[in-house]
Amino acid sequence: MEITRARPSLYGDIAHGLGFWTDRSAVHEAAFQGHTLQLQQLIESGASVNIVAVDSITPLHEACIQGQTQCVRLLLDAGAQVDARNIDGSTPLCDACAAGSLECVKLLLEHGAAVNPTLFTFSPLHEACMGGNPECVRLMIARGARMEAHDCHFGTPLHVACARQQVDCAKVLLNAGANVNAAKLHETALHHAAKVKNIDLIEMLVEFGGNVYARDNLGKKPIDYTRPGSSAALCLEFYERTPLSLQQLSRVSLRMALGVRALEVVSKLHLPNRIIKYLSYY
Repeated sequence: MEITRARPSLYGDIAHGLGFWTDRSAVHEAAFQGHTLQLQQLIESGASVNIVAVDSITPLHEACIQGQTQCVRLLLDAGAQVDARNIDGSTPLCDACAAGSLECVKLLLEHGAAVNPTLFTFSPLHEACMGGNPECVRLMIARGARMEAHDCHFGTPLHVACARQQVDCAKVLLNAGANVNAAKLHETALHHAAKVKNIDLIEMLVEFGGNVYARDNLGKKPIDYTRPGSSAALCLEFYERTPLSLQQLSRVSLRMALGVRALEVVSKLHLPNRIIKYLSYY
């Protein structure tokens, strides 16, 4: 099979000579470009669907990061390893979530992709939040993704959503029961919201019980990351000076009592829609 030398590498040359690695194969290229007919022909001619590039990327990784649904289907049907890891430890499901390709995510899950793979870096849910893909976030949570999965650099998915100002993703996480005060080096999602000066995030996090007095490892509160007199600073100053209303406190207490997936629990109790809406943030 002809090899496309798109990313030459000394290590690639050595590994290719040993017969188990290559820089980038024709299968990789077809999967990346979405050339389904060419990919099918390569598979039928005996090309390996699990051939690994020097960075440990498989053709399935390539197809997922580009959202090439038909290529993903062809590769999986031909025996592609659904939880293969690249050099960063990411699986194809991580790549599909990062790309926001809901159809690719569904295909991978149908073929047994691990929702919570043992990783030292981002989980698929982190990737969905990083990319700002609320539908992928919603699907991953429904399939049992751990909302408190912790990345040593970035923290929880909620930390990521707030740092990247992905308001819709943060809303999905919070409505599903994510811990609003989860800390990374004592830094909460509210610290991130303050740093990026996003008023919508600040208000939503406080509404869900975010602690405006929490201090990070530098001893700083969220307001300390805002410019005095700015909209973000005035917002946080207001919340520091104004206690939550009884209604807000009741809502926060009820969410905490119900725990993870508060709305799911409530829906099973067949309570009126006004109660379910009371627990939600719109």
